[in-house]
Amino acid sequence: MSTSSDIANALTIDVEDYFQVSALAPHFPRKTWDVVPCRVERNVELILHLLEEHGTKATFFTLGWIAERYPQLIRRIAAAGHEIASHGYGHARASEQSREIFLSDVKLAKAVLEDIAGVPVRGYRAPSFSIGKANLWAHDCLLESGHAYSSSIYPVQHDHYGMPDAPRFPYRAESGLLEIPVTTVRWMGRNWPAGGGGYFRLLPYGVSRWGIARVNECDKRPAIFYFHPWELDPGQPRVTGATAKTRFRHYVNLDRTESRLSRLLGDFAWGRVDQVFEEAR
Repeated sequence: MSTSSDIANALTIDVEDYFQVSALAPHFPRKTWDVVPCRVERNVELILHLLEEHGTKATFFTLGWIAERYPQLIRRIAAAGHEIASHGYGHARASEQSREIFLSDVKLAKAVLEDIAGVPVRGYRAPSFSIGKANLWAHDCLLESGHAYSSSIYPVQHDHYGMPDAPRFPYRAESGLLEIPVTTVRWMGRNWPAGGGGYFRLLPYGVSRWGIARVNECDKRPAIFYFHPWELDPGQPRVTGATAKTRFRHYVNLDRTESRLSRLLGDFAWGRVDQVFEEAR
């Protein structure tokens, strides 16, 4: 039962596996991805069951690489009534690609996902929120490739991503593409992350609940929240050679994510991006 507002928020899942995380890239070269044990099926099935229990629909920003290897999983997501959106093909950061390569990547991912799922793919999220001031041309590429919206900008200060002076709520980019930033709370003169990810695992649950409730009640806006399938998987292989900072960010509280998500689904109303934000349809 939702507690704070009748506003429906957008629930999103970035469908990638533990070895595709940008921070672990030095330990999992792309040429090894096909031989690394993949756990995405197990984890997405767990998420689908959790969503079904709560009667919740969500948007799955999915890698083309994953879709090609697990087509039945993608069809199961779509058949359950969830939105299929793009996370690019191979989890390459948009900020590390040329315009031409980026355009090819998003076109390929969209074509793969649409062919497998049998539904239109309208949304896109850049890996690691890697659209920023230096590559806003990415919005033009997304529009050119047939996308209706992007959720690729996080208006916070972060060591790996972020565009803190970007609008906090959905806006039209110069190209006309709709950008739906991940949710932040404005407090003490700056934006604070309130849209999930590592912050949801690392901080007490009450912090996330407070942030989403504040956006619903004070800003009168829906929030957009995200997480990854591997964040519900405490049994995933550990990379001992990663830095202490990376290990902390990646592994802390993996055993608590499922129960926290269950609480979150009960505390607020949720839906697909294209249901919550009319402009994204």
